[in-house]
Amino acid sequence: MRPQNRRGGRRRNVAKRRPDPFRGQDVIYIDYKESKFLERFTNDQGKILPRRLTGLSAKNQRRVVEAIKRSRYMAFMPFVGEGLK
Repeated sequence: MRPQNRRGGRRRNVAKRRPDPFRGQDVIYIDYKESKFLERFTNDQGKILPRRLTGLSAKNQRRVVEAIKRSRYMAFMPFVGEGLK
């Protein structure tokens, strides 16, 4: 018999949330020039990871996405991952 949740449906395999790297810090600006730091928030294809996987708050997720897009435009980060070139 398969495990079920309270409502009687099947449990989903949900990815474990990462801890918020900005927790406890008063972050005002995320620097788009720190490409190594911003690569933590993209997958191997170069796609931006969603909030539920990064563990960021909504405000910090918006700041990270803006920094990644600026970094791509200024050519600090690639638009596409290495395996897809």
